[in-house]
Amino acid sequence: MGFKEIKSQFLSIFRQAFVYHHRSLEFRCKLFAAMIVANPEAKNCDFTVLKEIAQEIYKDDEYRVEVMVRTIKEYVQKVIHSNDLDIDVLIMEINKELKANKRFVQKINLEHLRRFMCQQNEEANLLQTRILEFLEAEIRDRTS
Repeated sequence: MGFKEIKSQFLSIFRQAFVYHHRSLEFRCKLFAAMIVANPEAKNCDFTVLKEIAQEIYKDDEYRVEVMVRTIKEYVQKVIHSNDLDIDVLIMEINKELKANKRFVQKINLEHLRRFMCQQNEEANLLQTRILEFLEAEIRDRTS
């Protein structure tokens, strides 16, 4: 394990203390995690798309990209393998954070989120569409 890997892992674990604007990053992570877990057939291609998007968002900060990807994977694993977090709770947390931090609405990029809707699974597409509709309504309500 190289220095970069160790530093990325350290920042990921202690992101609340060492990552600048960690709440904003956490919010984005929840958005992406919701789109990924909405598709039970989520595969590695979702994480490839995720890495590309993270690099678009944080062009000049490779550590922030790594922290974002690790955090999203952590949320996805919590939803898939544990009972303390599910997609409904994740959506409620997103809603709660939007109410508490009105500026987070600017962090929602629907085009980025739509890139996860590439599966042929009709049920997953429906759930992802509902998530996007919810976010569109939040954007509309908070920017008008």
